[in-house]
Amino acid sequence: MDNTINFKIWIDADACPKVIKEVVYKTCARTGVPVTLVANSYMTIPHSPLIRLIQVEQGADVADSYIVEHLEADDIIITADIPLASLVVEKGALAINPRGELYTEENISERLSMRDFMQDLRDSGMQTGGPAPFGPKDKESFANSLNKILTKKLK
Repeated sequence: MDNTINFKIWIDADACPKVIKEVVYKTCARTGVPVTLVANSYMTIPHSPLIRLIQVEQGADVADSYIVEHLEADDIIITADIPLASLVVEKGALAINPRGELYTEENISERLSMRDFMQDLRDSGMQTGGPAPFGPKDKESFANSLNKILTKKLK
């Protein structure tokens, strides 16, 4: 039986909550799945042959472009960036946000439309507020979703 892991986890790391990165590091150590963080700025990561940081140039969507260019169809991408998630889904990979919600072909266009609508409201001067604060339930939901995905992929 072949136990080779033929996928990796990518983290759109600049905006990813630290607690989510820590969940992924622990998951990586437990499962042996390699993790690549892509960020515009340097960040400290655990010393592990399975975890690496790719620091890209500053600029809008530079990290996103790097991820899309290098991901494989079986990979898992962790991002709250809906346009990036849309590109990931188009390439056949899995995208999950830090709150544990899976982006799919079925829900991504609706999420893009809502994002654009809210951006239009903000651009017109309306105060829309932001997302709800990130809390322990979000971390738990993310960990459960990631474990469910990995359980299927590692069978």
